[in-house]
Amino acid sequence: MINIGKGAKVLKKIPWLTVGILCLFLLLGLLMVKGTRNNSQALMPTGADIRFEGEYSIDGGVWNPIVEGQHIPATRGDVTLRGRFHLYTPDGEYYKPAGKGTYVALCLDHVSATVYESGVEPTVFYHETPAVGESGCGEMWVVLIMKGETEDPVEIVIHNPHVFGNETAIDTFISGIDFWTGNDFGAEILEEGENQRYLGLLFCIGSIVLLGIALFSMLIRIPKNILIWLLGFVTLFAGLYLIYSAPGGYFWSELIAVNTSVINASMMYYMLFVSAIIAFYSEKTQKAGRIVATVLGFADAILILLPFITKVYFYDILPVWVIVQSVANLILTVCLIKEILSCKPKMRWAYAGMILSLVAFEADAVATAFGWWKGGVVSTYVFIVLFISVLAVVLFVIPQNILALRRAKELELQRSRLEAEKNAIEAELKESRISIMLSQIRPHFIYNTLGTIERLCLKDPQMAFELVRNFSLYLRGNFSELDSVAPIRFSDEIKHVQYYANIEQVRFPDMTIEYQLDSADFAVPAISVQPLVENAIKHGLMPLESGGRVLIKSYETETHFCVEVSDNGVGFDTSVAIDKKEHVGMNNIRERLKAIVNGELIIESTVGVGTKATIMIPKEGRV
Repeated sequence: MINIGKGAKVLKKIPWLTVGILCLFLLLGLLMVKGTRNNSQALMPTGADIRFEGEYSIDGGVWNPIVEGQHIPATRGDVTLRGRFHLYTPDGEYYKPAGKGTYVALCLDHVSATVYESGVEPTVFYHETPAVGESGCGEMWVVLIMKGETEDPVEIVIHNPHVFGNETAIDTFISGIDFWTGNDFGAEILEEGENQRYLGLLFCIGSIVLLGIALFSMLIRIPKNILIWLLGFVTLFAGLYLIYSAPGGYFWSELIAVNTSVINASMMYYMLFVSAIIAFYSEKTQKAGRIVATVLGFADAILILLPFITKVYFYDILPVWVIVQSVANLILTVCLIKEILSCKPKMRWAYAGMILSLVAFEADAVATAFGWWKGGVVSTYVFIVLFISVLAVVLFVIPQNILALRRAKELELQRSRLEAEKNAIEAELKESRISIMLSQIRPHFIYNTLGTIERLCLKDPQMAFELVRNFSLYLRGNFSELDSVAPIRFSDEIKHVQYYANIEQVRFPDMTIEYQLDSADFAVPAISVQPLVENAIKHGLMPLESGGRVLIKSYETETHFCVEVSDNGVGFDTSVAIDKKEHVGMNNIRERLKAIVNGELIIESTVGVGTKATIMIPKEGRV
């Protein structure tokens, strides 16, 4: 079952990115709503072959002949066309000049036009003026109904309020002149852009699939799904650009301002998410890339917000955006070059593809500025290459992520098993500690200690007091460790040993217990040294007629911390099997040393010489 809560936690890891994307979509939606409030609709003419022949002048300058195919700049001032409309047969043969009553279809690419005919009022197409509003900012068709005489020349003054983006507006105006006769004029233009629209629709469908996969991957906690999100958005905005920038878009969507907003914003967002992919998947230059992508996101948001708070047309932010994006592209290109020089061979194609997107954008920006072509012509071909690449990446990444998820689940199960084993070991250790404690406070030990205290109360009250104090501290140390599996410092453990040794020395005054503690800054399991001292006294010294010595040493080597408990008692033959029931404490100490600090216990003994018990704890177990 899908755990939505866990998926949300994954999303929270990148809140700034999520919020930024949502804000950008909100701005785009507001921009589209703003454009639909007072939207000039494109007329839908149909036409035959009609041409304008004559001359042109830029901003009142020299008159030059209009030559078919020759570029006339649209951003250097008002352009005046002077000449006549002429009709041609479908075979291209000259028919006659157009005269009064002729319906002429004109294409306006973000420009206004005023047509002057002799003896009649000028016909004005002001689609960019504040009176009409930004809703007229776009590419649209209008119809001129000629009222003047055939032999009189016509002047058309074209005003371009923009300084970037429609350098080819005059070329579009002249080449788009046609003869309007009915309602089928747009069919040919729509058919011309049909393939591009279908391709854009395919991109959008693909983006929906990608974003669906990314969402599903997030919900089921498949790792590394940010790439799928970014590729989904890149594909989405590439598709929207293809659909709305295709020839004839103004014949199927009459919301002109919306068309303009979608075309421009989709290219802005496309480049933003391309930049984000570069930022997130660069290795050597990831920090610089992420800074660039973040700054770019804020800049895009500000530029999109400007039309809401100022009188600036959305179309007029393009020059600033192109400059900002170009600077970002330059930095990102340097980052990608560094990545290519240092990455694995199989990654070079991926980084080269990212550079291709940046270069294509710059080519389109330069061409648009100089009027070589309009819009993202080169980027459109790159869209197709990237779309194929995206499919290849997804077909590779998704199986890899599924395998990673399966592996993660296996590791989770393994971790659960290890956790269960750990809990079982802890329970066993707890039981062993109880066994050790019980083994150390056998009834006869308590009876003997209390009997000694009873005798001392009459003979030596001060010593009885000291014995009671040591006995209480000894019992407290034993009971306090019942509910803990964590190791304690050796300095704390040696205190517990001293409480026990003080009790035994009162009972056996001729016994000597010595300490040589050269190292104390390490950890041992609780109640691990005291049982060794007790065994040395009980099994080593008590069988002697009198005297005996126990030496407790601590020291360290290059690799281990060591604790030795040695006695000069009777010793035993290590080759003879030991009754485990009699030595349950030693077995428990070995197990606890191994489980808690990865230590070991070594017993050495010689009959008639004595016994030495050594605890060795690796230094990596230090706390």
